[in-house]
Amino acid sequence: MIDKNLIEISGDPFIIEMMYARKENMVGQDVYQQIGFGNKAYIHKDMWACLQKLIPWLKEHKLKMKICDAYRPPLAHKKLKEIIPQPGFFASAPERSQHCHGTAVDVILTDENGNELCYPTKVDAYRPDFAKEVQSGNFKDFFEYLKKARHDYEDASIPKEIANRRELKNLMESIGLVAISNEWWHYDLPNGISETYPIIEFIPE
Repeated sequence: MIDKNLIEISGDPFIIEMMYARKENMVGQDVYQQIGFGNKAYIHKDMWACLQKLIPWLKEHKLKMKICDAYRPPLAHKKLKEIIPQPGFFASAPERSQHCHGTAVDVILTDENGNELCYPTKVDAYRPDFAKEVQSGNFKDFFEYLKKARHDYEDASIPKEIANRRELKNLMESIGLVAISNEWWHYDLPNGISETYPIIEFIPE
């Protein structure tokens, strides 16, 4: 039975493409598929109330929003942490990840055909070459590259990417969500780890 606080995101203008439901991610494994979660995007009902405010704007601008991660089952978080235990890569425990509370989303805007707009990096700063390095325990080059994912990263040679990052931030903050400094794609519900938003244990049947 689905947790009473979770809502499944589905339907236009949202595209569900959960990064850990496929192998093209920094851990190189489809962890969500492995635990039976699949390509499902759930969020806390309060987060859904925020995202619904985007629908008129997205339709007006002929854009869609791709959901790359949302609610993350604690079991999945533990498996991700086992694959890459490096401090600073994933939250140290499910309790410390807003994804496991249903109060965080990783998103990207696309055009009406689902083609991703350009940003300084891909979501999760994913690149196949860095993924292989990280999976082998080499983090130095990736952590240097990860600086490009910061909201204060500037590069005059990619003005469109920087502008798109700023527009996304303005958009998400306008509906009451909170950005984090080092991941342009990640947005939190305020106070998303609290008594109001306890950790959620759920895997759909």
